[in-house]
Amino acid sequence: MADEISSFWGPITSTHDWCEPNFVYSSYFAEFFNMISNVPSVILALIGLMISLSQQFEKRFSILHISNMILAIGSMLYHSTLQQLQQQGDETPMVWEMLLYIYILYSPDWHYRSTMPTFLFLYGAVFAIAHSQLHFDIGFKVHYALLCLLCIPRAYKYYIQTEDKSAKWLAKLYGSLY
Repeated sequence: MADEISSFWGPITSTHDWCEPNFVYSSYFAEFFNMISNVPSVILALIGLMISLSQQFEKRFSILHISNMILAIGSMLYHSTLQQLQQQGDETPMVWEMLLYIYILYSPDWHYRSTMPTFLFLYGAVFAIAHSQLHFDIGFKVHYALLCLLCIPRAYKYYIQTEDKSAKWLAKLYGSLY
């Protein structure tokens, strides 16, 4: 059936073609299930944003939820098209979101300094420019994994320090999923 449907977007130009057969259900969706799996992320991010705003959390948490929505939409576009441009629209926000997580996790130590957010912003901008020109493949994956690993020690510190049993249970559940 995949051979009967041609791509609305043209030939595949991304550096990855995931395990799902391409354009099986529609000429608009290369990887239908990879694309549709991002819908819950958009919904949960929207719920998180509404809670952050209603509870008047710090702006950094609202920005994180907006970032989650942008990332999920970028991923939907990428898995729909398998085009290089949309791949950049997926991968660059992944790095930006990890930089945002690093800021959220480590900012209490640098609360009144502009050094950290300035550095992270410049780092994210330089990465976006370099990645758009050089199209890192393995380098992107290693870079992203290292950014994820930078978050673990601080997340674990918060886990150890919290006394809220429901928060600890939720952290264990999240950790067990990864």
